[in-house]
Amino acid sequence: MPLVAGAAEWLASTPLSQAMRGSLWLYPVVETVHIFGFAVLVGAVALFDLRVLGCARTLPVRTLGRHLLRWALASLLLVVPAGALLFASQPLEFIANPVFRLKLALLAAAGLNAACFHAGVYRNAAAWDVGHPAPPLARAQAALSLLLWVALITCGRMLAYV
Repeated sequence: MPLVAGAAEWLASTPLSQAMRGSLWLYPVVETVHIFGFAVLVGAVALFDLRVLGCARTLPVRTLGRHLLRWALASLLLVVPAGALLFASQPLEFIANPVFRLKLALLAAAGLNAACFHAGVYRNAAAWDVGHPAPPLARAQAALSLLLWVALITCGRMLAYV
């Protein structure tokens, strides 16, 4: 952990970190970009997960997935840099915050769940593309995805209070 703390101390002393802390408008603007990006990301993921869970079975899963995946990936272009800038504003405080560490763990779990879904059960989506229920594993992964994203959003919101 000394290496992480040392890197956080260095980051806290950079002009970027100082600007994030010292500007009246920079932090709120970056936070707004981060929240907007997350709204697009989680919206796309939630719509897809709900389809896998059985909503709107007349919509082809693979077509919807291709469409929404573009939005989810594009939103990462907002979420990741904005999140890095927010972290840079107070790296020592964030590292010490158990809610922030939980948020990172949940983010890793959500990413792993999505990777397992796309590398596994989604490869056979043609069999349940339209009008058929998704396999139990696909539905379980979609439900887990929704749960993880709700928990992630909750942790992100709680950072202001913990």
